[in-house]
Order: sequence, then structure tokens, then C-alpha cells
Amino acid sequence: MRANVMKSHPLFVGAALSVILCALVAAAAITGVIPSALSSRSAAQAGAPAATAACDNCGTIQSIRQVQLNGSASGVGAVAGGLTGAVVGHQFGRGDGRTALTVLGAAGGAYAGNAIEKDMKKSTAWRITVLMDDASHRTVSQPEHPALAVGDKVRVLDGRVFPLK
Repeated sequence: MRANVMKSHPLFVGAALSVILCALVAAAAITGVIPSALSSRSAAQAGAPAATAACDNCGTIQSIRQVQLNGSASGVGAVAGGLTGAVVGHQFGRGDGRTALTVLGAAGGAYAGNAIEKDMKKSTAWRITVLMDDASHRTVSQPEHPALAVGDKVRVLDGRVFPLK
């Protein structure tokens, strides 16, 4: 008895092998098994003077200034101030006057409580303006005083300024 054996078409076999080969080459290139396709010829061998690598995030500090940042209000100050103002306003007047003073006390207390809460949560930051090597300007805000001075060479990374070594 003869077994029914199906043979794959040669084009399918060729396509499958080329996909496998491409996948292996890509994996080898990504993992570094295959060296980079870039030339490793040095500038001296090429007859050109050695050029320093451009630094896209390097520059010179132009100014450092301290700024006050307003705090944010959560509403707790407004509610506490409103209640306090309403209680105080209710102590004065009679009849409709008492009602008006209660409403005015609540509104004034809410406004004052909100302002007090914002004032309690304000913070200090340092704004550092850097003239980048590509002639652009970047301003970075940091919560702590930088251990740098105007004229220092720095690198700007992730919204922070670091001294250039």
C-alpha cells in the first residue's frame, strides 16, 4: 500500500526559508552578534581632523532666578472659611439683615479660606535659562537650588540641569 504524501510547492518552501533567514539575521543584528554596518574607519585614516561629537543637550547657563510658585487649593480652605464666615456673619443683625450678613460672611470666608490655603501651599523654584550649543534657549525649573553658576557648561536631561564634566 502506498501512503498519500503531499509535497509542498517549491515557492512556499522558498518563502518560508527566506522568512526564517531574515528573522535570524534581524535577531543577530539587534543583539549585536552581527557588527554594525557603519564604517569604523577613524577620522585620522580618512585624512580629516577628528571632530568632536555634537551634544544635542549641552549648553551654557545664562541666568538663574528664584521664583515663587502659587499653591493649589483643594477646596478645604474655602469650605472651612465659608463655614467660619457664615457663623460670624450670623452673629450680627436681625431678620433679613442677619440672613444677608450670613451669606456675605460665607462668601467672604470662602474667598479668604481659599487664599490662605493657596498661600500655605506655595513653594519656591529656581528657573535656569540655558543657551544651548545649537543657539536655542531652554528654561528648566527645579525645586532645589542648583550648585551651578551663570557661565557654567551644563547638560539638560529630563527637565534637569547637570554640570558638564
